[in-house]
Amino acid sequence: MTRSAKKGPYVDPRVMKKIEGKKPGTTGVIKTWARASQIAPEMIGFTFGVHNGKDHVEVFITEDMIGHRLGEFSLTRKFIKHGGKMQKDLEMKKKEAELSAAKAAKGSDAKK
Repeated sequence: MTRSAKKGPYVDPRVMKKIEGKKPGTTGVIKTWARASQIAPEMIGFTFGVHNGKDHVEVFITEDMIGHRLGEFSLTRKFIKHGGKMQKDLEMKKKEAELSAAKAAKGSDAKK
């Protein structure tokens, strides 16, 4: 459910206080735990360290991000990969094919 238009967007006042009076390029990473805070136009150009539960993920704010939440860009779960032995075999075959292609390309360059 979205926030009421009457109330306006929720931007954490502590986050706004941290960027107040600073220039986007000169400021380093601004650490924050306010994942629910919406991205305001004043935040463009700043780099935020958004906490994901374990560490701070650096998020550079661009125009396309306005209206989204800070937490959307700092994922809390890390995807490793699916598969077991069969997936491992497929990856090994792919890697071997890339190596042979690279050797073939290197060999043809040496003949020139």
